[in-house]
Amino acid sequence: MENVSNAVKLESIKSFQSTIGKLGKALTQMTEKGANTTLVEKRYKACCIGLSVLENVWNQRPHPYNGEDLAEASKVLSGLIPSIESAYAKLKDGSPQRILLERRIKALELAAEALEDFHERNSTNSVE
Repeated sequence: MENVSNAVKLESIKSFQSTIGKLGKALTQMTEKGANTTLVEKRYKACCIGLSVLENVWNQRPHPYNGEDLAEASKVLSGLIPSIESAYAKLKDGSPQRILLERRIKALELAAEALEDFHERNSTNSVE
């Protein structure tokens, strides 16, 4: 994984924490209304895994996820990036929303990279 400044690490962790909080609130509201929560649940879990993996890589905190969880999270997080980039492109330069999405995109890219690194290491280890 590339060298990442402490500022970007902190922004990425905060971005994931914020996203997880928002998804948690959305999940609660949708559950109360009886709406289908499958997509939000997948994104919530993927963001939790992404945060855990980044904290593992940067702060050596253990995570409880298996290879299947990591692979699924990688797909979900990578799939979010194009839609966020589309929304980002429509926002005015320097706007708070654009800065927020810029940080969220960076956090998702870093998490996807870390998840891919984990997957490659585990695949290599299982072959040996």
